[in-house]
Amino acid sequence: MPATVYAAGPQEGLLALTEKDVLRALDAVIDPELDEPITDLGFVRSVSFTDDGIEVHLRLPTSFCAPNFAYLMAADAKDALTALPESGVVKVELDDHHDSDIINRGLAADAGYRGTFLHEAEDNLDELRRTFQRKAHTAAMERALTALVRSRPEMDDSALASIALRDLPEDSAKAALVRRRLSLGLTVDGAAQVLVDDHGSPVPQESAALTLRRARSTRISIDGNAHFCRGLLATRYPGSEADQSPRADETFFPLTTVLRTTGKKTS
Repeated sequence: MPATVYAAGPQEGLLALTEKDVLRALDAVIDPELDEPITDLGFVRSVSFTDDGIEVHLRLPTSFCAPNFAYLMAADAKDALTALPESGVVKVELDDHHDSDIINRGLAADAGYRGTFLHEAEDNLDELRRTFQRKAHTAAMERALTALVRSRPEMDDSALASIALRDLPEDSAKAALVRRRLSLGLTVDGAAQVLVDDHGSPVPQESAALTLRRARSTRISIDGNAHFCRGLLATRYPGSEADQSPRADETFFPLTTVLRTTGKKTS
């Protein structure tokens, strides 16, 4: 039996919604720390249609995943499904988490993060989301530059600061970088420098190599956490690995490989 259970079809009264429609909507829900859709990570445990709407259950790699991350993903999932045409009553529940009861009550009441955790919520989730958007952009920037430099062995560090968006090949790495720039409100004009700081300011040539090395550390951390969490989920829920999608960048960014920035490769 597959780890994820899906209902046979929509109930009468809903606008011809299918499981594919629901999962497609959930593709837009990103784990903030791992920078991957919850659908790719296997975090969607079940999708079903009730008499008056949609019910989705989520699962996480451990019972003690950070409550703010858990709430953010669950709330984003509910928002994504509520936006579907004639979705009806949307119920999203987080299973097997130490704060499941609190989170599920808050989601049902549309209480928001502060309303759900009350005095335990130090702040809203906007700054948390922004922090991880910046990290995701840094990792996407490193991936795109890594791919370009690998394809041009003659390129040295002095060229890093002059690479513009229009210099990047039209591939998945560039598309991901453009999405991350848009999420931060950064320009996606073709003449814009690829190597920029969190505010979109171009990195000077003398700092380019160091900036890229630091960006690589961020990318490796994200990739490593993603691999670790996928393994934990498969251990906690045997068979759930069948619900996980392969990482798009694994074929050319293995964790054991480090791109040169000093004129030669190291490992």
